[in-house]
Amino acid sequence: MAVSSTIYPAYFVSAAAVVDRRTSDSGAHPRPEKLGSSSFLLGGAPRFSGLSSATILRFPPNFVRQLSTKARRNCSNIGVAQIVAASWSNSSQSFEAPRSAASADAVVAPEVAAEDANLGAGGGSKSRFVESPVGEAKVSAAVAKAAASLNSDGSLAVHAGERFGRVITTDAITTPVVNTSAYWFNNSDELIDFKENRHASFEYGRYGNPTTQALEEKMSALERAESTLFVSSGMYASVAMLSSLVPAGGHIVITTDCYRKTRIFIQNELPKMGISVTVIDPADIESLKSSLDQNNVSLFFSESPTNPFLRCVDIELVSQLCHNKGALVCIDSTFASPVNQKALTLGADLVLHSATKFIGGHNDVLGGCISGSEELISKIRLYHHVIGGVLNPNAAYMILRGMKTLHLRVQNQNSTALRMAQFLEEHPKIIRVYYPGLPSHPEHHIAKRQMTGFGGVVSFEVAGDLNTTKKFVDSLKIPYIAPSFGGCESIIDQPAIMSYWDLSESERAAKYGIKDNLVRFSFGVEGFEDLKADILQALEKI
Repeated sequence: MAVSSTIYPAYFVSAAAVVDRRTSDSGAHPRPEKLGSSSFLLGGAPRFSGLSSATILRFPPNFVRQLSTKARRNCSNIGVAQIVAASWSNSSQSFEAPRSAASADAVVAPEVAAEDANLGAGGGSKSRFVESPVGEAKVSAAVAKAAASLNSDGSLAVHAGERFGRVITTDAITTPVVNTSAYWFNNSDELIDFKENRHASFEYGRYGNPTTQALEEKMSALERAESTLFVSSGMYASVAMLSSLVPAGGHIVITTDCYRKTRIFIQNELPKMGISVTVIDPADIESLKSSLDQNNVSLFFSESPTNPFLRCVDIELVSQLCHNKGALVCIDSTFASPVNQKALTLGADLVLHSATKFIGGHNDVLGGCISGSEELISKIRLYHHVIGGVLNPNAAYMILRGMKTLHLRVQNQNSTALRMAQFLEEHPKIIRVYYPGLPSHPEHHIAKRQMTGFGGVVSFEVAGDLNTTKKFVDSLKIPYIAPSFGGCESIIDQPAIMSYWDLSESERAAKYGIKDNLVRFSFGVEGFEDLKADILQALEKI
């Protein structure tokens, strides 16, 4: 039969090798032999150990069409073509599928089997995710192993969840995208084993995905968490956390400075469930103590640093006070990223991120995540399975890719933002700068204690009114005017217009402290001198 002129390196698996890995005593996964690349490319017949010259390669129906279509579709997306199983006839030699670099030690490992030659007769097998000989261990053991062998956030950002604990057996360096809405079972007994936790797999796309699981393991390693749940956006992560952990009639404490949509949900939607709210200044410990004494507080929830004034909560002290009263603590650490701050090690129960920002880092994907103990994340996951808000596997792959450079990007952005904050604070056309790395910041002493870097976002007030500030923003050439932050490209916005334009000037100032001359600048990875020169020329025009 004619095949595509493109040469695809391939593994070939004997039909006789279709065995249940769970019956193996050793659990070893010997590698198959590859096509002899040199002789094959020169036109010679490929040599396979243990195969007769009369061996015939039989492809499944529509193999060529499906391979060429899938290869074009997937190679550019995931870095490698999907492994396509082919069957050999007249073979007395057994070959087994390749294993990943860490599959012998992974908690779960895929079982790869060849397609039966009689596909049309309904026979055949498939790739499965089955328990390994160490299947009794918790999934978080992969996180523990990564943390034990990799000492830096940089190494964890690159390898955690992929080099250690990946559930997909492949020789690919990158984690493949598993685009499926559901997962099938060989028979009803296997399904029952899955339901009763004797068989490790997935069931439905809303309940889990191997690509997303690799991403969750990576974040757990970075945040030193037992478990992580990735969802469709940071806002949904907040909604899922609040809805699943705060009981009807409960009471929560939040801080004044935060993402406006979070505040709207808390103030407009939670009262419908009988949940009351106390709002305090991020540094007002006495108000927190009073609220804990007067109310049966279920949860303390705050950003740190906050949006847009970059206020910092004393996470360790707040956690001690709340835990003494039986309240949970959740910190939204989006502005810090896991590189600059680890809220769980400071005592928080949960840490939340909008992965759209620094974690994804390329302004090209939406996502959110929550990390914490297995007990708490399991409660949120149950709610998530019912409501939805699922992260697309392609988005999970893009975030995985972005996280490999997280430490490099954030370190660069830390440096640029600190230098720019120092420069802006000295400029006569800037009234005030908000940045936790500056001694003038009200929580600088807290930030120094609990952060290793101060982030890539600087807020400041321009000397002038709304129109003067507009002119400054519009005169800049490098940053985009947009509502996000944390990506490789610099982004700027004027909160009075971007986020609070539906309110009057007096309402913005009185309720939220948002002045017309406030600017939020997210520094990307461009050159510091280029950014500085751009800001200087824009300031000269006002």
